[in-house]
Amino acid sequence: MYTKLFSPIFINTVEVRNRIAYPSMGLLYSNDGAFNDRYYEYFREKARGGAGIVTVGPVGIDKVGGMGVTLSLKGDDTIPAFAKCAEIIKQEGARAWVQLFHAGGYAASWLIDGETPMAPSSVYNSYSKETPREMTSDDIGQTIENFIRGAERVKEAGFDGVEIIASAGYLITQFLSPIRNIRTDEYGGSFENRTRFPREIIEGMRKRLGPDFPVTIRMAGNDFIPGSNTGVEAQDIARVYEKAGVDLINVTGGWHEARVPQLPMRVPISAYSYLALNVKRAVSVPVMASNRIADPGTAEQIIRDGVADMVNLGRVLLADPQWPLKAKEGRAREIRPCVACNQGCTDTIFSGQPVFCIVNPRAGYEGVRVIEKTASPKNIMVVGAGPGGLEAAVRAAEAGHNVSIYEKGPDIGGQLWIAGVPPHKKDIHEILRYYRSMINRPNINCLLNTTVSIDMIKDLHPDYVILAEGAAAAMPHVDGIDDEHVVSAWDVLKNDPPLGRKIAVIGGGAVGLETAHFLAAKGTISPETLHFLFVYNGESIERLKELTTKGVKDVTVFEMLPKTGADVGKSTRWVLTGDIERLGVKVIIGAKVLSVGKCTVAYEKGGIRGEEKFDDVVIAVGSVSERTLADQIAATGIPFYVVGDGKRPARLNDAIHEAFLAVLDIQNNIKER
Repeated sequence: MYTKLFSPIFINTVEVRNRIAYPSMGLLYSNDGAFNDRYYEYFREKARGGAGIVTVGPVGIDKVGGMGVTLSLKGDDTIPAFAKCAEIIKQEGARAWVQLFHAGGYAASWLIDGETPMAPSSVYNSYSKETPREMTSDDIGQTIENFIRGAERVKEAGFDGVEIIASAGYLITQFLSPIRNIRTDEYGGSFENRTRFPREIIEGMRKRLGPDFPVTIRMAGNDFIPGSNTGVEAQDIARVYEKAGVDLINVTGGWHEARVPQLPMRVPISAYSYLALNVKRAVSVPVMASNRIADPGTAEQIIRDGVADMVNLGRVLLADPQWPLKAKEGRAREIRPCVACNQGCTDTIFSGQPVFCIVNPRAGYEGVRVIEKTASPKNIMVVGAGPGGLEAAVRAAEAGHNVSIYEKGPDIGGQLWIAGVPPHKKDIHEILRYYRSMINRPNINCLLNTTVSIDMIKDLHPDYVILAEGAAAAMPHVDGIDDEHVVSAWDVLKNDPPLGRKIAVIGGGAVGLETAHFLAAKGTISPETLHFLFVYNGESIERLKELTTKGVKDVTVFEMLPKTGADVGKSTRWVLTGDIERLGVKVIIGAKVLSVGKCTVAYEKGGIRGEEKFDDVVIAVGSVSERTLADQIAATGIPFYVVGDGKRPARLNDAIHEAFLAVLDIQNNIKER
């Protein structure tokens, strides 16, 4: 079906089985730069799932550049551990790569025992919030040597290729950028001088590794930083890399500090493939496309259309390592989707925590969270077909149990239907697509429009019960809460009731902001209309911006905390708050709402009372657990588990992970008997 995607490709002399690469991703599965079983099992899973290339990284070449937290190849004593990883990957049929890394001015002194990070120039770095010291000539020479020696260790460890990171705002990008490199020696100033540092690294690697060992580079197709390199310069930089000796160019988006979103759901599918095409037009070596390539159809089209020669699937293979195998076998609908939420990957890594995945409970736990086929099938009753109940049903059926799901509503999905409604969050509904496909199996019986009572559980007397009762919207105890023009955010997102022009949203957490975004976007033009008007010069650029940001609703958000979005991840909060600001949403922080009667919001802010009249008031202050059965079931004597919101108001990952762990616990209980 995806013939181009699954055709082989040569990188230098190395044949790769398909056009899919798992790229370098920070994982933080150790704190000392060393491999452990968690890393080994993680990379084994990626290779076993069918990817053509599995890249280990980022891998530091010295203490300062690796920040002491990445995997490290700074000494020969590290080679045996890397050799073990290379062998694991290659045993599964994939090609093994290593990405060599140096953070430069992005390093943080507190991670390197108080040492000052170094960079091409002593220019304040807004990402690290520090000013690095300027590298001396000796620093530059030693760092070049460290890169080259690191590549030699990669080869000695038995890997098939080495990648240099020259993207995301790290050291090489800093040398290339005229706003970070203000040197006056041979490594600064002109384009030739600013490209000298990466050129000497590549040339040195090529000389010491020989002509046949693949050397690749990951570059920014556009820094997306005012005054730095754009797509125009990217072509010239790519030509330098090719001439210096690279065998493939891996193209991604901009720097970490760019104000153009790179990773969240806000980024359209395959939005940055054009950057790969831009580079491909300038070079003859193969080119990889990256960022938000989520489904096999999109990946196939990129290769088929000649936009790129390979695709990077990073978070996608975190969500489902078997993405390649499922696509190749015609089981694309069974692919567990990455929805670009960033909650378990980007947000956690930026917070210094190990990476996991909200939709894949095994990610990062491949060696310990293993569902096995049981020799003693049980009857398992799952109450609630939200994400927790669905995950429990799928995993229990995978283990060979007989599963019945009971859902009081007319369809599966629970709060997933609500979560996918706000602008740019429709990918959440892909989770529904996945579960709808996965529960279509003989040992799962799904009963909709069925309310479960405690007597029903007693009568059926299953071997185990998993309760995923979910939650309901919380309504605060304030005057006027029962007025007809006061509605919950859940009702707004689920049913889209007709509301007036002037709307108050009470609560500035994730749900409140997303509801405000949903309401404020009403009346703005669609992306298709924007494209049409732009192509045919139907409106001026200024007018088009207005049409995409001026809707028909005036929305005000009231939040009692000092800032909004406290429960939104740091990699997405700035995107969401920026979007609602552009849509003209008014935000009042530090405001305690006192009453909402007659659509008049009375509130107190800084000891001063205020009032404002609205047409409708939307309540978004959280949720309360549904525990009708959870509070009664213990008396039945039937073993049971409560997961997700039924335990306490929780996140999507709590529901899915707890459901998986419940099935794993059932598995362990059966083994012990």
